[in-house]
Amino acid sequence: MAGRKEEERRTIKIGPKILEVLAKLGEIELEDVEISVDELEISVPALSGIPIPQPEMAPLKPEKPVAILEAPFSPMVEEYPGRVREVTLGATKSEGGSRGRTVVIGGESSPSYYLFEKAPPHPPAVALDVFDMAPSLPKAIKTHIGEVMGDTAAWAKMAVDKFGADVVTVHLLSTDPLIKNTPPRQAAKTVEDVLEAVDVPIIVGGCGDPRKDTEVFAEVAEVAHGERVLLSSVTLDMDEVGVLGRVGDAVAKHGHLVLGFTALDLNRAKELNRKLYLYMPDDSVLMDLTTAALGYGLEYSFSIHERARLAALMGDRELQHPTLSGTTNAWAAREAWLNMGPEWEPRELRGPIWETVTALSLFLAGVDLFMMMHPSAVRTVKKVVQQFSSMGKGNPDRIADWVTVKI
Repeated sequence: MAGRKEEERRTIKIGPKILEVLAKLGEIELEDVEISVDELEISVPALSGIPIPQPEMAPLKPEKPVAILEAPFSPMVEEYPGRVREVTLGATKSEGGSRGRTVVIGGESSPSYYLFEKAPPHPPAVALDVFDMAPSLPKAIKTHIGEVMGDTAAWAKMAVDKFGADVVTVHLLSTDPLIKNTPPRQAAKTVEDVLEAVDVPIIVGGCGDPRKDTEVFAEVAEVAHGERVLLSSVTLDMDEVGVLGRVGDAVAKHGHLVLGFTALDLNRAKELNRKLYLYMPDDSVLMDLTTAALGYGLEYSFSIHERARLAALMGDRELQHPTLSGTTNAWAAREAWLNMGPEWEPRELRGPIWETVTALSLFLAGVDLFMMMHPSAVRTVKKVVQQFSSMGKGNPDRIADWVTVKI
């Protein structure tokens, strides 16, 4: 008991005194105080009953914004080590041909339509397809060209004069051994007739048989000497059967261009281009990486063209060639022409829309030349190309003003 009383005597209860001081002054400051104890316990009760002064705050007045806050913006403009080669289709009289005008494609040094970096030096061109025999075509197309389907030269002239084609593609369909097996000399005469009927550059398409196309291309190259005709197309199959060299020699000797076709495979495209370099200048080569239409693999075509462009910009010499799209593949999609339910009508518009969407998708991926058929699709694509081409010369400051643009 004596020890407990001694412990209570040494315990100083300062809690009430601290509370009393806090109530009067609001704070305590101890100065020159020395406390030496074995164990010190300070117990302060809750201060619920003691008023604590609070600073006065002005009432918040919400302000109505009157302008968009400005912030500095610097576009990430990059320079790339690579560049797509420029290729000229056709040759004027002063250049050894007879064309009234030429078409230059390629030359890009930035990703497709990065207008804040650089505008493309040349707009994409559009070629209209004509055939050396009347093929089976959807009614939506025959409505426009039915009167000339039996005359290849007249068909080509209509494509230029009426539909505004930059280039004409002459498909020598009748040369196919399984169709008419037209001899090379007769096919070359058809090409001569088209060259006389129009003054734009032309593309000459074969039938797809490697050996027959080799014979036809060699004959066409000779009769169209100096015209810088694009021969469409050469494939690795020609190399496998030993005829690629003959086409390459004809192209180099007579001053033409060649289109290398591969099926959605950049490695095979590079391999084909390496083989073509053995026979001709590298600015005589275009690439067809395959066009899969809307609903039939368009996303694969977009991806392969985009990858080719980026690889070219990063310095891959074997992919630094302009690209061509066989956009008429859109008409192979049954949805483009088949008689379907009322929700798919009007059918006469469905096909042109299918072809237009296919073309514009690949236009954004960087395609330089489009093979097309329907006049309305051609008109729409050319209008979009014109609008994109008039969006300035790659001024990077304009991208920061998109909020203020009035449409």
